[in-house]
Amino acid sequence: MQTEWNENKIFLRGRVAAPPQPSHSNHGVDYRVFPLTVCRLSGAEDHINVVASAPMLERCPLLEGDRVSLLGQVRSYNNKSGVGSRLVITVYARELFPETELEEDENHLTLAGTICKPPSLRSTPLGRVICDMILAVNRRYGRADYLPCIAWGSLAHQCGQMEVGSPLRLEGRLQSRTYTKVLPDGTQERVAYEISVMNLSPTPEPELEPA
Repeated sequence: MQTEWNENKIFLRGRVAAPPQPSHSNHGVDYRVFPLTVCRLSGAEDHINVVASAPMLERCPLLEGDRVSLLGQVRSYNNKSGVGSRLVITVYARELFPETELEEDENHLTLAGTICKPPSLRSTPLGRVICDMILAVNRRYGRADYLPCIAWGSLAHQCGQMEVGSPLRLEGRLQSRTYTKVLPDGTQERVAYEISVMNLSPTPEPELEPA
């Protein structure tokens, strides 16, 4: 059963960068995937892959250039093909809504789970403190999503003091980052995804055993 400390919610509003394409089938339902471009306040863009069911896209058909908002969850899976990033991050859409040009882009998520790897505290060449960590967020039926998170400044110091197994609830945004991977036969441009942490919620108090 999900509790408030296993929470996974994301709201995105942006522009469809390409028409939906076939993704996979599960329990007799076909799914499609499409890239969504979401602008940050800085003007930079995040390119996020969204998976939605075919029936949902029939109710809310999407073309390249359309504006749309969605409610969903951040999902992860291991890429075993050997091509591209090993950890693949997508957004699973539970609801889609057509939008107009009047609405600004938005990217906001809430996650609650458990730290599953020792946080890594480091500094940039300019002296800014960063903390990298992996948050495990349980789904139903025993599965979990393992989501890379990054915190900055004072939040980084707080996260750096946490231990494996610590519960953590955060608010932030899902960001994309392009990097160059060096391969034996040359280089390849890839895209990595991470949660940029904006706020932390207090750690829950342990429950007392009844007398």
